[in-house]
Amino acid sequence: MRLLQSLSRGLEALSYMSAQPGPVRLTDVAEALGVDKSNAAHLLKTLVAMGYAVQDDSRRYRPSDKLAGRARTQHTLEEIVAVKEAWRGTLEALVAETGECAHLAVLVGPRVWYIDKVDSPLPLKVDHPIGALSPLHCTALGKAFLSFGQAQLPEDQPAFTPRTLTTRRALAEEIGRTRARGYSIDDEEFAPGIRCVARPIYDEAGAMIAAIGVSGPSVRVTDARLHELGRIVAAAGQGGLQKEPPQ
Repeated sequence: MRLLQSLSRGLEALSYMSAQPGPVRLTDVAEALGVDKSNAAHLLKTLVAMGYAVQDDSRRYRPSDKLAGRARTQHTLEEIVAVKEAWRGTLEALVAETGECAHLAVLVGPRVWYIDKVDSPLPLKVDHPIGALSPLHCTALGKAFLSFGQAQLPEDQPAFTPRTLTTRRALAEEIGRTRARGYSIDDEEFAPGIRCVARPIYDEAGAMIAAIGVSGPSVRVTDARLHELGRIVAAAGQGGLQKEPPQ
């Protein structure tokens, strides 16, 4: 059977993008498909024009919501309870390893909702109570949903501290950096003296269902420690649900 080369390569490009944890560069697609950048650019522009791919503000590409594995945005209460139970041990392990408070949250409209936590054993600690709601643009958990899930950039980005990102451009640039490193950061953007890191949790279909993170006071969470915590959270294991999108 004779195959249409352009269609075959377009499907290969979609397959490659779907297997990656975040948006990809033009050069990444060209290398993966073994074609030059001009051909890769033509393929990607076609996929974008047909609605099967999206180019973000950092000029990287990802599959669009047309793909079934990416289209889901809502989860049932039973699924949320299941993810809470499955990741409880990871929360406890993160606190044991880092000494800081660990949180689990889901997306509720334009905010994150804290559904579980394990407190730090130290006297000076961060406390986001279960049931609390927080904004997307200035929390690590919220930025995880903006970077890896289906949450949309908020229309309003009020300043909570002098470090809050208050423009869509600045937030879009931060989302690009977040996708590149694999974890999000709150660098005293929601509350003075508090730093946080977070990463996504995916369901079995590859849709983001929750975010898990670690928070601590800036007197302990220095610049170097912040990224160390980010790498720890990004590598954290779990029981029962997938850590990364399906390949």
